[in-house]
Amino acid sequence: MTYPRVKRPPYRGRLQAAILDWAGTTVDYGCQAPTVVLHELFAERGVPVSVGEIRRHMGLLKKDQIRAICATARVQAAWLERHGRAPSEQDVTALFQEFIPRQLACLDRHSELIPGVAGAVARLRARGMKIGTTTGYTRPMLDIVLRNAMEQGYTPDATVCPEEAGGGRPRPWMCYRNAILLQVDAMEACVKIGDTVSDVQEGLNAGAWTIAVVETGNEVGLTEMELRALGGAERQALLREARARLAGVGAHYVIDSIADCDGVLDDIEFRLHEGEAP
Repeated sequence: MTYPRVKRPPYRGRLQAAILDWAGTTVDYGCQAPTVVLHELFAERGVPVSVGEIRRHMGLLKKDQIRAICATARVQAAWLERHGRAPSEQDVTALFQEFIPRQLACLDRHSELIPGVAGAVARLRARGMKIGTTTGYTRPMLDIVLRNAMEQGYTPDATVCPEEAGGGRPRPWMCYRNAILLQVDAMEACVKIGDTVSDVQEGLNAGAWTIAVVETGNEVGLTEMELRALGGAERQALLREARARLAGVGAHYVIDSIADCDGVLDDIEFRLHEGEAP
C-alpha cells in the first residue's frame, strides 16, 4: 500500500517575531561578564584557561559551558597534572555553584544596552514584530540584566531561560517556548539574532532565520572602547575572522550589530514571499 506524500504549503507571510540574545547582542558589548568570572574560577583551581577557551563555548547554559571547557583535551591534561585526575561531573557542579554568586554580583556592571539596540527594537516593533529572548543565563541572573535593560528603555515581550524550556542551546527549545509565548504561527516567521556559534545553532535547529552579529559580540570579544582603539587593519582582520566563523556554522546572515538588521529583514521577507524557508 502506498501513501500520498503531503507537503505543508510554504509560509508566505511577514516576519512575526525576533528572538534576541542578551550579552553581546543587546547588552554587555563584547560579552564580558561570563568571561571574567570563568577565568577567575579556573585559575583558582590551578588550571588557568585562556579567553579563547572560554569564548569557544559561550552562549551555552553556564553549567554546560563549564562542562564543555572541562572536556577539552588541554584542560583535561592540565587538570590531571594539577589534581592527579581528570575533571569530574562533581568538579563541574562545584565550579558552577561558585560561578553563580560571582556572576550575580557582577551583572549590574555588565548590563549596559549596546548602542543602536533601542532604535533597532523600535524598528522591529514598527514592522509588527514581537520581541522574544533566549540566554545562557539562569533566571536569577537574567532578572538582574532584564531589570537594568528595562531601566534603559528595552523591554522584550518574552524572556526564556534554559531551565524554563527543558535545556539550553544548541537545543531549539527556548526558541519554541518563545514562539508559544508570542503566539507565532510558524517558525519560518521568526528570526533568531545572536552573537555566538550556539546562538546560530539554536536558531537553525528551531527552523528560524538566523542572523549573527559580530562587532558587538563574543567572537570579537572586545569592549567598544577596546575595539575603537585598534588600528584599522587589525580591527578589520578580527571582524573578518569572526564573520567567517559564524558564517561557517550556517548563519543565514552575518552583520556587525543589531542596528544593521533592517536590510536583512527586508531580504528575508522577500524570500518568504517567494515561498523560501530557512
